[in-house]
Amino acid sequence: MKTIVSSQRVEIPEGVHACETPCGCDRVQLAYARRMNIGCIQVAINSRKVTVTGKYGTLRKSFRHLPIDVRLNKLKKYIKVVMWFGVPDSLACVRTVCTHLKNMFTGVTKKFLYKMRLVHAHFPINSNIVNDNKLIEIRNYLGEKRVRFVKALPGVVIEKSPSVKDEIYVSGADIENVSLTAALIHQSVLCRNKDIRKFLDGIYVSEVTTVEKDE
Repeated sequence: MKTIVSSQRVEIPEGVHACETPCGCDRVQLAYARRMNIGCIQVAINSRKVTVTGKYGTLRKSFRHLPIDVRLNKLKKYIKVVMWFGVPDSLACVRTVCTHLKNMFTGVTKKFLYKMRLVHAHFPINSNIVNDNKLIEIRNYLGEKRVRFVKALPGVVIEKSPSVKDEIYVSGADIENVSLTAALIHQSVLCRNKDIRKFLDGIYVSEVTTVEKDE
């Protein structure tokens, strides 16, 4: 059974200044009144291709593989995602697209941050971040001599925690690249062919947050 129409809204924060571009492409200028240090966000929607520009860079995502409409409301108060004549399985894409848009807004304004802890029982895990915070070297895992190298994905920065020992920060505007980089670091030190109930050494994600906190 098909549903005639299914729609979902992505609310735009208060204090928005909207503008139209001469080319006819939907564009809205978002200005956060309550947080003057953020500045503004610029959102462009053209043929289901969304571009978000903010304080921490520009993110682009295409939804042209989905049979949906992505457009700004006439009053420029929210972005509307609409699907016509969708079956129940495909209707889930509406909420998925809205979540992607929210993550893009959060990424360019607050920047995603994954905190990871280096856990060891006997052999301390040594980490060294090189190549302008784009590459991490992992040594002495379970006493092994092999050096593990993990390269950060585009737009991702790896840093050591300034206050906590054996903790690293993985940050960036794109949540997909940040989470995938954290997963690559975790998978590089997986314990093989041993009882994982006893051998718990590794690098684990301890917290998922943003660089800038809500007031």
